[in-house]
Amino acid sequence: VWCQAQSGTRSYGPVFEEQPSHTLFPEGSAEEKVTLSCRARANPPATYRWKMNGTELKLEPDSRYRLVAGDLVISNPVKAKDSGSYQCVASNSRGTVVSREASLRFGFLQEFSAEERDPVKITEGWGVMFTCSPPPHYPGLSYRWLLNEFPNFIPADGRRFISQTTGNLYIAKTEASDLGNYSCFATSHIDFITKSVFSKFSRLSLAAEDARQFAPSIKARFPADTYALTGQAVTLECFAFGNPVPRIKWRKLDGPQSSKWIGSEPLLQIQQAEFQDEGTYECEAENAKGRDTHQGRIIIHAQPDWLDVISDTEADIGSDLRWSCAASGKPRPTVRWLRNGQPLTSQNRIEVSGGELRFSKLVLEDSGMYQCVAENKHGTVYASAELTVQALAPDFRLNPVKRLIPAARSGKVIIPCQPRAAPKADVLWTKGTELLVNSSRVTITADGTLILQNISKSDEGKYTCFANNSMGKANSTGILSVRDATKITLAPSSADINVGENLTLQCHASHDPTMDLTFTWSLDDFPIDFDKSEGHYRRASTKEAIGDLSISNAQLRHSGRYTCTAQTVVDSASESATLTVRGPPGPPGGVVVRDIGDTSVQLSWSRGFDNHSPIARYLIEARTLLSSQWKQMRTNPVNIEGNAETAQVVNLIPWMDYEFRVLASNILGIGEPSLPSSKIRTKEAAPTVAPSGLGGGGGAPNELIITWTPTLRDYQNGDGFGYLVSFRRKGSQAWLRARVPHAESLHFVYRNESIAPYTPFEVKIKAYNRKGEGPESLTAIVYSAEEEPKVAPYRVIAKSVLSSEMDVSWEPVEQGEVTGVLLGYEIRYWKDGDKEEAADRVRTAGLVTSAHVTGLNPNTNYHVSVRAYNRAGTGPPSASTNVTTTRP
Repeated sequence: VWCQAQSGTRSYGPVFEEQPSHTLFPEGSAEEKVTLSCRARANPPATYRWKMNGTELKLEPDSRYRLVAGDLVISNPVKAKDSGSYQCVASNSRGTVVSREASLRFGFLQEFSAEERDPVKITEGWGVMFTCSPPPHYPGLSYRWLLNEFPNFIPADGRRFISQTTGNLYIAKTEASDLGNYSCFATSHIDFITKSVFSKFSRLSLAAEDARQFAPSIKARFPADTYALTGQAVTLECFAFGNPVPRIKWRKLDGPQSSKWIGSEPLLQIQQAEFQDEGTYECEAENAKGRDTHQGRIIIHAQPDWLDVISDTEADIGSDLRWSCAASGKPRPTVRWLRNGQPLTSQNRIEVSGGELRFSKLVLEDSGMYQCVAENKHGTVYASAELTVQALAPDFRLNPVKRLIPAARSGKVIIPCQPRAAPKADVLWTKGTELLVNSSRVTITADGTLILQNISKSDEGKYTCFANNSMGKANSTGILSVRDATKITLAPSSADINVGENLTLQCHASHDPTMDLTFTWSLDDFPIDFDKSEGHYRRASTKEAIGDLSISNAQLRHSGRYTCTAQTVVDSASESATLTVRGPPGPPGGVVVRDIGDTSVQLSWSRGFDNHSPIARYLIEARTLLSSQWKQMRTNPVNIEGNAETAQVVNLIPWMDYEFRVLASNILGIGEPSLPSSKIRTKEAAPTVAPSGLGGGGGAPNELIITWTPTLRDYQNGDGFGYLVSFRRKGSQAWLRARVPHAESLHFVYRNESIAPYTPFEVKIKAYNRKGEGPESLTAIVYSAEEEPKVAPYRVIAKSVLSSEMDVSWEPVEQGEVTGVLLGYEIRYWKDGDKEEAADRVRTAGLVTSAHVTGLNPNTNYHVSVRAYNRAGTGPPSASTNVTTTRP
């Protein structure tokens, strides 16, 4: 109850919850007042004052300034009287704090000058600039330009550019469509209020002339130095005259280019500037006639930002205190101190040194509100804290000596004595009427704590702590009761198991029967959390004196030193045992590839953990850029012994990218693989496999077409891959050869007027790369292009079967009369009165000599002819015959 009463009535100094912000008030606004906010949490409640430009405002009843709670309300604000810097001052009996400074500024936009603007005359094709010359204004404006009338706004299209810095309009290369009257349109945005004004028109006329081309000349230039704050947006403008219209490119000349750039022709924009954006930037304008460049620096500064601040502190009277503040910023901020809103400098017991404030021998008058202020030219930040200097007689009401103090026989007991006191109290201990002093069994520490060791029954009794300081004295008493010690009666035993097996570690204990006993387990001194063990750990018994630990499906991570602790409120006893979990080896490390050949490499690695079972052998796996699958590789030696740390990998593909990894195994299985080696490429070699799928045929007259299946990347063995094709007429002696570059090639066409249709050729092929030629394929027979059949079928007979069907038969052409392979026959049929070109067609396959035709019109006279066909086309038609379908 006393504690609640104390906290409920605790007094404290003002702490700002709301501070004034920079305010922009539009001149001529319908609003008739401005409110600057200020609210502080304090007990007793704070009172408020306000300063303007460092001078306290007099808040009189008939004044335009009113105080509403802590807020300052200014009625009918006037720029001449009210523009300035404002600061809120909050006070109560504990101290005073000042808020950050907030500016009140007035936004305005006047009208453009009423003077007429001079007309502009220029040769068509040249560049031109129109000056905006905006009227007085605050803050900045956005600019657009009108052509002839509102709202015909000029777009920024690469040829034309409107600077948002000066408002000027630039036309890189004038055209006939640019003739007209131009007006600058300026807009001010203040909160939700928008105001726009536009200038007098300026007329543009063009002198007609053959427009000659000229090199770029940059006219809109960003400054030599552009300053920006971290987190703010930065925009650089660059625009050039030129014919053709120049292209604008941006680059950073020193350091890396930011990924947050938005470079859109005339503008370079950085949305949130950072220190790494600082540097020299170049704009380049280029067209077919030349280039022009301009350079300038972006310099990044930063407002102050706290790195270390002060916090509320309670300190004893007469003690020493050191406070420190640190802030980042560019330029480097200066730090000053305030006490109760007033500047604090070094004096007597107080030393102020930049961000450090030191007190020696605190007195009550040092209590109050302190503020650390860091500032540079870009801003100011405030950190506040309350210092309370305490002077208190010893008081045990919050921390009395424990009333009943149980202790274990032969054990140790620690009895704290921690009265609330300022300055720190001197402490004495008594047992009954006996004054206790340090001895072999009794220790009184510097902070007043009593420690008794090797406790026996005779140590039972009343123990009293006496505390006193210059403000007064107090005491507190507790009764020590001696209990039986806790002992481990069955300790856990060390064990050796394999991964996946189960085990129970035993732990039994005896203890004082008047006290509760609990068991805890730790692994390598880290407590075991049974709820987060994923079922691997559980308690094996619910009996009070038994604390056995059950381990299920043991894993490698469960190896270590297990400690069982039996504990009562007065003492504890512990015993430990070591569990070794054997499993497959861990991953080898440091895989290095060297001695890279065309079909072999030398691999080395370092041993990983054997996980308590000797490594028997190693396996090596690899993958190529063609497959993400790891495959076991052949090695030399074939079986890599467990004590080896190097091996040769053989049977590799030349000119192939590989990654390798190593796996260790023991009698319990294969372990986890090592990390992949760095990627390597084997050396090149001549091809070792002949291309497959050799064939061909077809094509145009006098052509021999040879085809094959393109060789896969696995078998190319090197760069500069291609094919060597050899061919000759069957029966002749001399071979003709052709070189076909590129691995993806899949055919070769040989043209010669002497090639007769359907002539057999012997053909073979081999691959080559820049290391040499590969083996030659078996010889294949490929025929030159066929010729259309030269003879026609004869004795064509057509018979009507139904009203929409007919049967057609003919005598075949002789196979020897066809230069090529006869594929079948084509039946053409057309109505009497139609032209043969409009005939319908039906094809047969093979050597059949009849066909069944459907889909005819009833009671219709048809003409029918038959032609032979092969791959080269159809032959001449037979003599046509007539047939009339029946009525339906």
